[in-house]
Amino acid sequence: MQDLATAAALVLVIEGLLWALFPEGMKRALAAAMETDGQMLRWGGLLFAVLGVGLVWLIRS
Repeated sequence: MQDLATAAALVLVIEGLLWALFPEGMKRALAAAMETDGQMLRWGGLLFAVLGVGLVWLIRS
């Protein structure tokens, strides 16, 4: 459970840094996401989730 909490905290750190360092770029990315088809976002999210699980598996083994 501690690893999950650490991972969630790191997500917040990374996202916070992106918004702090590149606010205009993040606004553009958010606007582009709003215009993107939901099915495309779903497949992209699934791809990144699978990639993340694979990376965790490689790192932890």
